[in-house]
Amino acid sequence: MKILGFRTEVLCPSQGHTGRKQQDRGLSDQTAWNCCECELVGQRDGPSLLRGDFQCRMECRDVPAETLYDVLHDIEYRKKWDSNVIETFDIARLTVNADVGYYSWRCPKPLKNRDVITLRSWLPMGTDYIIMNYSVKHPKYPPRKDLVRAVSIQTGYLIQSTGPKSCVITYMAQVDPKGSLPKWVVNKSSQFLAPKAMKKMYKACVKYPEWKQKHQPHFKPWLHPEQSPLPSLALSELSVQHADSLENIDESAVAESREERMGSAGGEGSDDDTSLT
Repeated sequence: MKILGFRTEVLCPSQGHTGRKQQDRGLSDQTAWNCCECELVGQRDGPSLLRGDFQCRMECRDVPAETLYDVLHDIEYRKKWDSNVIETFDIARLTVNADVGYYSWRCPKPLKNRDVITLRSWLPMGTDYIIMNYSVKHPKYPPRKDLVRAVSIQTGYLIQSTGPKSCVITYMAQVDPKGSLPKWVVNKSSQFLAPKAMKKMYKACVKYPEWKQKHQPHFKPWLHPEQSPLPSLALSELSVQHADSLENIDESAVAESREERMGSAGGEGSDDDTSLT
């Protein structure tokens, strides 16, 4: 394992607070910002990334911990704010605080898109929250020919309340994308994609209370398990998805598309959140 020690930051607008301006990405000097640190912890030696370990931490000075927790759980809302999602749905529940779900997402062009089947569990701890997941095999959802089945070795969120209307979220991901990826993907993921995703999550949290009031405001099965419409599933019907049982896709020689290069050059300020209504 090669430790890169790479660290970057994303800036998230804070309403009514004077935040530290860590980097200038062409944004107004009069805007106050919260700080999110993202780090590519390590990668395997060699010209391409075989497994990535990411850590991100974001301070939200005007988002309560419970709101962020709801946003991460609300699958219908995710379809609104997560522009990378292709398809996502819950499959079944195992217990009152564990379920199995499907998620597929767009990768930087011209790479093949990925998907995962994960077993997710969650635990409220007073004013703090934990959400964890890892990849599993489900007999009804084998790998698809049009997507690369990736592996979540261990992925999780820790949400810590820092006040009635503020929190800190720490995101950790150990992911095997299944295949050899070019260096530009590694750089883009750590410098642009991960920070941009955290920024979009923050924007989604700010808009969530208003959106939820118009979309089944009392429906929160992650808080009220009796509301869940999912069928029950025995743990014995699942098995851990090991990376070595899936096909490796060699994309190490794939060049970044012009569209992707232009998107990176556009910076963080070009996010489109008009669909969050």
